[in-house]
Amino acid sequence: MGKGRKKAKKVKRLDIDMDRAERIIEKARASLTAEELEILQGMLETLLFLTRELEKNGASVKRLQDMLFGAATEKTQQVLKKVLGESAPGASDEDRKATKKKAPGHGRNAAEAYTGGKKVEVPHESLKEGDACPECPKGKLYKWTPGTIVRIKGQAPLSATIYMLEKLRCNLCNEVFTASAPEGVGEEKYDASSAAMIALLKYGTGFPFNRLDKLENWLGIPLPSSTQWDIIERAYRSARPAFAELVRVAAGGDVVHLDDTTMKILKLEKQDFAEGRKGVFTTGIVSKVGKRRLALFFTGVNHAGENLTELLKQRSSELGKPIQMCDALASNMPAELQTILANCLAHGRRKFVEVAPNFPGECLHVLNFLEGVYKNDATARNEGMSPQQRLRFHKAESGPLMAELKTYMAAEIDEKRVEPNSGLGSAITYMQKHWVKLTLFLRVSGAPLDNNICERALKKAILHRKNAYFYKTKNGARVGDLFMSLIHTCELGGQNPSDYIIALLEHPKELAEHPDQWMPWNYSDTIPARATSAANRT
Repeated sequence: MGKGRKKAKKVKRLDIDMDRAERIIEKARASLTAEELEILQGMLETLLFLTRELEKNGASVKRLQDMLFGAATEKTQQVLKKVLGESAPGASDEDRKATKKKAPGHGRNAAEAYTGGKKVEVPHESLKEGDACPECPKGKLYKWTPGTIVRIKGQAPLSATIYMLEKLRCNLCNEVFTASAPEGVGEEKYDASSAAMIALLKYGTGFPFNRLDKLENWLGIPLPSSTQWDIIERAYRSARPAFAELVRVAAGGDVVHLDDTTMKILKLEKQDFAEGRKGVFTTGIVSKVGKRRLALFFTGVNHAGENLTELLKQRSSELGKPIQMCDALASNMPAELQTILANCLAHGRRKFVEVAPNFPGECLHVLNFLEGVYKNDATARNEGMSPQQRLRFHKAESGPLMAELKTYMAAEIDEKRVEPNSGLGSAITYMQKHWVKLTLFLRVSGAPLDNNICERALKKAILHRKNAYFYKTKNGARVGDLFMSLIHTCELGGQNPSDYIIALLEHPKELAEHPDQWMPWNYSDTIPARATSAANRT
């Protein structure tokens, strides 16, 4: 212990009801002012309320902390480390060391990682290929792997170039002769790359217009918020055919993930809401079409299930029912939906994570079963199994685990080892109630385990909500939905969203005529093909 630092005293828990608290306050009334008495009574009532709520939900102060600040991780090893102060039983020394290892790289990137960097070739100052070697009389020099130096410079997200066109005026006739602008300058003040940069900052990284306004002003490139919106709105009108085609393709998905998060649109009228509705949501949909994954966002008063219903109206009647992965909320499953329903296993698992501080042994037992299932799924993914091979593998390896888990949970309730209304009882009841949909991956080829991919996609909308707070109008929400959809679809497919948006904005006519040729996965082939076709015509 450091000098002068006192050891923290362990606090003893006291069970105090409100009647006893009132008697204590009554005794203190004579020695406290009215203001002090009010503060003391408020503190006691707050403490008693929190204690009752935590006990009622079968949770703990740790649960309250996670509710307020978010859980750092839900991995089994980390959950047990927090609950028991140690690694899970049976963990090897290598497992414990692995959790302490730093990620490789430590922030250092090789020169090859800077794909957007400008490359400058620097020739040798005195030698060239084919010269005699200065060190030996018979040797000749040939090309070798170049050395690399990376230098990073700061610059404004949007830079400006001012072209000073020389003007000459005749002193006799007063005719003025102006230099032509360099080739490629164009007529527009803001080119496609400026619109793409604003879209990426605003809808890709959650950087609000007003912050970019301030930053650009500091760097001597004024870019008012209103100007940013004008640029983005024009870009939105050009890119709409790509979004419409993305929706059409997504409707034919084999597996469709969906979820909601709350959102706010300032300018909404009463008639925008159905009877009894008050909320505004952003729905995230991730559709798996073959090996491709497409992300869509829809913001408005409709729930996720209603947005999915509208999406599937564009689905070809020749296709079978898609697998729908979501949580168990009724709003995700309107009656008119024709899908094969799967529920998120991670949601069921999370309920055990939340009550693990109060029921460490039982929750560890459940988490270990589910850990085995997830390891099996990782094995199937790493080995590149087909959907049919994955199904057979899960049946053989995960089926016995889930059967044993089901038996264990039933015994906990039936033999009254767990109170049904407790936190653990509620977690078990949730799993039992939705068991068929939670275990679809054991019966249907291609069925996913969880909805994590959609929850990650929704972080785009959540980041926007966190930084910008709201959309001003319904049109603003549509603009945000379009650019989030294009950006995240590129991310899921490994394409560069900046290059893609620039390509769309530089070819608006071609995009409108053939949107199917301007998707994130094929636009890079379309551009050279069209350039070759144009050259042949000339």
